Amino acid sequence: MYKNYFLLHLIVFIYGFTAILGKLISIPAQNLVWYRLFIAVFSLLVFIKWRKKQLFDCSTQQLLQYLATGIVIALHWVFFYLSIKMAPVSIAVLCLSASTFFTAFIEPLLYKRKVFTYEIVLGLVIIVSLYLIFKINNAYKWGMLYGIISAMLAALFPVINGLFVKKGNAYTITFVELLGGFLFLSFYFLLTGSFTVDFFQISVTDWIWLLLLGIICTAFTFVISVEIMKQISPYTVVLTVNLEPVYTIILAALIFSESKHLKPGFYLGTAFILCTIFVNSWVKKRYQNRLR
Repeated sequence: MYKNYFLLHLIVFIYGFTAILGKLISIPAQNLVWYRLFIAVFSLLVFIKWRKKQLFDCSTQQLLQYLATGIVIALHWVFFYLSIKMAPVSIAVLCLSASTFFTAFIEPLLYKRKVFTYEIVLGLVIIVSLYLIFKINNAYKWGMLYGIISAMLAALFPVINGLFVKKGNAYTITFVELLGGFLFLSFYFLLTGSFTVDFFQISVTDWIWLLLLGIICTAFTFVISVEIMKQISPYTVVLTVNLEPVYTIILAALIFSESKHLKPGFYLGTAFILCTIFVNSWVKKRYQNRLR
């Protein structure tokens, strides 16, 4: 069991490192996402074949749904990395916390359940905190805007996947979704004539970061998370994942010395947001216990 908890924290730490890699990689955000998807799809294909799992264990309708969800994932990553390119990593990551607010509306709509007042209240606290950070650090307004769009998309696809996993194969869902995102961006680049010589001229350093991002931060974390979620409760997983912005902010301070460029109000807003995220997890746990 301790091994599973260690692996869970390792995965969350790796999640926190994806934003750092986005800052280190010098190519444009949309190109970065294309390479991430390409590497991840190829890595998962090798793994699924090695484990002798069925690649397309789904109906035609499910296949189309997974592919469409992959477009949402690709757009989420594009806006996330646009945010990182235009703002400090710490601010971009905190913007993702706005997904709590959007989930409060999206989840009841798709799951056909009532809207919980506490989710709306906690979501509004996060939005207000982000607004305070925006007012203090308005030089990064476009980075924050892209981050909030990314958060809205980030709230959408996990809820959709929650419906998919009830009837579908987790390996098939992930592989097809990533493939859908890759095909979508490839089609977009073909239409816009973006597949130029410059597109494929990647420095050795960028290749190293891209391989880490595609293999370790995407394919590896998926494979491990599927295994450990069989042993660890969903509540523990959600609570631990909330540590992602903490890890990212610490890493950004150590690697990019971002703490020198952020004003005190940023840390006040961060404290409000992190407290709200953990309170949200705690309230959800109490609510689930009352249903048992």
